[in-house]
Amino acid sequence: MTTATEQITTGTQATGRSSSTRERRELEALWRNRTEESARSALVARFMPLARSLARRYERSSESLDDLLQVASLGLVKAIDRFDPERGNAFVSFAVPTILGELRRYFRDCCWDVHVPRGTQERTLKLEEAERRMTVDLGRAPSVHELAHYLEIDSEQVLDAMAASQAYGALSLDAPRSSMTGEPATTYAELLGSEDENYELVEDRVTIGRALEHIPARERLVLQLRFADDLTQSEIAERIGVSQMQVSRLLRHALEQLRILARAGETDD
Repeated sequence: MTTATEQITTGTQATGRSSSTRERRELEALWRNRTEESARSALVARFMPLARSLARRYERSSESLDDLLQVASLGLVKAIDRFDPERGNAFVSFAVPTILGELRRYFRDCCWDVHVPRGTQERTLKLEEAERRMTVDLGRAPSVHELAHYLEIDSEQVLDAMAASQAYGALSLDAPRSSMTGEPATTYAELLGSEDENYELVEDRVTIGRALEHIPARERLVLQLRFADDLTQSEIAERIGVSQMQVSRLLRHALEQLRILARAGETDD
């Protein structure tokens, strides 16, 4: 079984430093006194190359390397505080998942402009890393089937992760939109929506709707057939079994009642 000192120095070798006897003793002393600020700072500096290499793994155009280094450094500090050499695990084996977990948490909680499920976020990050690696290995962009096989997930999950990646960043509606025809650039906001020509009729519809509640059922039916179903007076007369003259009188009376009730409603308001 390896000693605590050997478990610690495994991390030193991983960062590219030589593990001389003197250095091992220095490192062991630092771990014994890691509650002191100077010792913790020295340990952070010694293992900082590990945190930097993990931060670069998640480097992307939308996130600065400085921000990622800060998050990775926080993960390194947490790993140093929580690591117990007596458990028999190498520090690097403990620190790597701790730092990566901190980086993934940062992407999940702070970087997405649109909320998506946590599992989808993690698949999206894995997908981006897999695409980079497979593009280098294959010399071309991998297919959905190849990505699914590499990640050991379904093709539908790959497509879902690809769609979710579009939610990582959002474009401002005030951003200029370039024109391919040489026309003056416009913003995306100018392309969305239009003036509602019926907006002014909303209040009238509410008023008429209330007034119709006080109109007899037969007259409401005549109004519906004429103005909603667009039937002629002759067709309405045939439909309800009366003469065209009676339909005309019913329409006039119903419209007059609507005017009176509508004016009364405006006065009450």
